[in-house]
Amino acid sequence: MATSRLGGWRWRDNRAMVTATFRFYEELNDFLAPERRKRDFSVPCARAATTKHMIEALGVPHTEVELILVNGQSVGFEHMLQDGDRVAVYPKFEALDISPLLRVRSAPLRITRFVADAHLGGLAHLLRMLGFDTLYRNTFGDDEIVALSIAEERIILTRDLELLKRKQVTHGCYVHALKPEQQLREIFERLDLAGSARPFSRCLECNSPLKLLPREAAAGRVPPAVWQRQFNYNTCERCQRIYWQGSHWLRMCVLVNELGATVSDPP
Repeated sequence: MATSRLGGWRWRDNRAMVTATFRFYEELNDFLAPERRKRDFSVPCARAATTKHMIEALGVPHTEVELILVNGQSVGFEHMLQDGDRVAVYPKFEALDISPLLRVRSAPLRITRFVADAHLGGLAHLLRMLGFDTLYRNTFGDDEIVALSIAEERIILTRDLELLKRKQVTHGCYVHALKPEQQLREIFERLDLAGSARPFSRCLECNSPLKLLPREAAAGRVPPAVWQRQFNYNTCERCQRIYWQGSHWLRMCVLVNELGATVSDPP
């Protein structure tokens, strides 16, 4: 607390003394220290601290936040906190349309597409299997991921909290699960993807859309036993891989059905 003299009077500068009370809801609590989860807690804030600064200082990436209420009013990330403010922080709402209240982003993404970091190759392949445009390379650096996210309006998928805290990042998801199928279920539930899925419409290796391949064109390009019993084929025009409805396809259909997606006719 700073003090000074003015005309023989001593006065105190209380501007540095800013304390705000926070409450985080639902899965945002997973990022907090155990003693701060699912309860109100007060913390001192730096002078001129914004909601974004304090939310991330407490451990929550701003990309996980959908709604911020300060003293009951919806605010954006740039809102400067005042002494005594009460801050409620919410994740994405699945059941309610709160779009009239939103202040944290200028607009939602029109198309759901992703860029996955180098540790999420299994998840990237499964998302492609469900028809989602998902960029992935195990040599992706953080700067490249951020650039792709901004240039192509892609949601970043990562287990790196610091990547999601970058100021330029507007859309991203921290992936909590460790195994690819669990990660897929988590992302499907959080982003409500079942209605947008187009299973088996995209190449698992290079992410390009698949095209129908006439059966005669598959002759000599697939094992003879496969050609004898399979009649429907798809191909990727970019990498020339050929796909058919074999045992792997049947196993994946089980997962697709469990996720609530629909297997449509071949592309």
